[in-house]
Amino acid sequence: MAEKSSIFDMIGPVMIGPSSSHTAGVVRIARAAIRILGALPTEAVITFYNSFARTYEGHGSDRAIVAGLLGYKPDDERIRTAFDHAAAAGLRYTFQSVGNASTLHPNTIKLNLTGPDGHRVEVVGQSRGGGVIRIVEVDGFGCDFSGALHTLIIDADDVPGSIAFIASVIAHADTNIATMFVSRKGKHEAARQFIELDSPIDDIPLLYLRHLSWVRRVTYIPTLE
Repeated sequence: MAEKSSIFDMIGPVMIGPSSSHTAGVVRIARAAIRILGALPTEAVITFYNSFARTYEGHGSDRAIVAGLLGYKPDDERIRTAFDHAAAAGLRYTFQSVGNASTLHPNTIKLNLTGPDGHRVEVVGQSRGGGVIRIVEVDGFGCDFSGALHTLIIDADDVPGSIAFIASVIAHADTNIATMFVSRKGKHEAARQFIELDSPIDDIPLLYLRHLSWVRRVTYIPTLE
């Protein structure tokens, strides 16, 4: 069934800036990325692709992405002066552009982030219009989630029964799985599960999952604003 659009998708969200695709969506991609990182970054390499590569300065996407990396929301007045706030916060960033990547969505951004503890992530996101985003890759693992739902990202060994076991833990927490996307490097190699939830999940099942010998990392991302 085709995905339906609402009037709010067409009008766009309350935001700072001229375009929901080039500002609100960009802020949300950055906000998703810092939640995946688990901290505000100290360094960022920001790559704009296709349409974004040609317009990111004129449409304010450069300020929007930096504002999102600082944790600001799409309607935050500080987006206009995000560069100043980044300098004050000690955030180091560089911009790159790739104008002709035919396999990618026109409004694609890749973020390579480093946290204060040295942890690094690479996040690829798309701005779809109306402030709607899709995160399509994390650290080379394909995925597909929007941030509109609570999301779990679980790094685990590719062992038999792992998906069913994790699903049962979530079910026992009285939380329903909306979508699940599983990506792996190869058979019995590193695997990553991206699980969207209909409601929040408590800390106890997350702690339980983190203590399993075959689970490497559990990241919980509440719904994005």
